[in-house]
Amino acid sequence: MEPERVVETNAAGEQRVGPVNAALTPRWAGPATFARLPRTDQVEHTDIAVVGVPFDSGVSYRSGARFGPNHVRESSRLLRPYNPAQNHSPFAHLQVADAGDIVGNPFDIPEAIASIETAAKELMGESTKVVAIGGDHTIALPLMRAAHSRHGKIALLHFDAHLDTWDTYFGAEYTHGTPFRRAFEEGIIDTDAVMHVGTRGPLYGTQDLDDDARFGFEIVSSADVMRSGVDAVVAALRERVGDRPLYVSLDIDVLDPAHAPGTGTPEAGGITSREVLEILRGLRGLDVVACDVVEVAPAYDHAELTGIAAAHVVYELISLISLGAGASADGPAYGISGARYGGQ
Repeated sequence: MEPERVVETNAAGEQRVGPVNAALTPRWAGPATFARLPRTDQVEHTDIAVVGVPFDSGVSYRSGARFGPNHVRESSRLLRPYNPAQNHSPFAHLQVADAGDIVGNPFDIPEAIASIETAAKELMGESTKVVAIGGDHTIALPLMRAAHSRHGKIALLHFDAHLDTWDTYFGAEYTHGTPFRRAFEEGIIDTDAVMHVGTRGPLYGTQDLDDDARFGFEIVSSADVMRSGVDAVVAALRERVGDRPLYVSLDIDVLDPAHAPGTGTPEAGGITSREVLEILRGLRGLDVVACDVVEVAPAYDHAELTGIAAAHVVYELISLISLGAGASADGPAYGISGARYGGQ
C-alpha cells in the first residue's frame, strides 16, 4: 500500500510531491528512498534527481562503498522537509525524487565509467540536476563528463582528505585516486576555479603537490579550516568559483574518522560534520549544476554515524540546488547569527 505523502504548493502555484507523511507512517516503515521522497516514476517531472551509483571497483584500500547508496538512504529517514539553516523548503520549491541506481560493470572499470556517463546524461536531460550517492570516487569522472556536456567547463570544489589527482595505480588510469587528473586532461574543469577542501595526511612525495598545482588546484587543508574558521574558508571558495557552473564532489573521508568511520581510506585530523555542513551552507547562491557524495562504506560504520553525516550533506546540496544561482540570504531561522557570509 502506497503511504500518503506531503504535497505542497510553492510560490509559483505549482504542486510538489514530497516525502511520506511522518505523522501517518512512522519513519522506520516503508521503502527507503532518499529522505522518503517519491521515486522518479511516481512524479510527472523531476527537477532534482537523487541517484545511487553503487560502484567501488576503483578502490585502492578497503572495498564496500558499493553498499553506500542504500546505507545513506536508510540513514536519511529522519530528514525533514524544512531546512531552518537556509530558511528554505527544498522539496516544496522544486520536485525532488529518487532515481534509483545507475549500474556499472563491476569487472570492467572503463565500461562502467562509460555506462555511468551515458546514464547521467540521460538523467540530466533538459533541466534535471543530479545529486549522486556513491560508490567510490571513480564515479566523479563520468558525472563531471555529463555535467560538462551540458554546461561546458565547470568549476570544481572537491571536499576530500586526499588530492585524487594521481596518475595511475598499478598502471590503471581510472581509479578512485585519479578522477580529477583525468578531468584536467580532458578539459572538463575550469583550472581558474578548482579547489580542494579538507585535504590532509601523508603523500608519496612533493611531486604530488607540484602536479596538483600544475592542474590549477588550490588547497584549503583541514588545518586551514581549524585555524581560519568557516567564514574565511567560505569567502575563499566563493571568490574562487565566482558565477561559474559548479560541480561539488564530496568524499565522506573529508570528515575526521570520529565523525565518519565508515569509509575506505580514513585519515586522522579531519574536519567535523558541523564544519562541512556550514561550509556547504555558505555556498548559497552559487550555480551548483551537479554533485556527488562518495566513499561511504557501511561495513566500517557504526550507529549510522557516517550514513547520517552523508545524508545531511546530500540534503544541504539539494537545498543549494533548490535555492538556485543568485539566491539571496534570508538568514537562518534559528540561532543568534544575523547576516550570513556577507549577505550571500
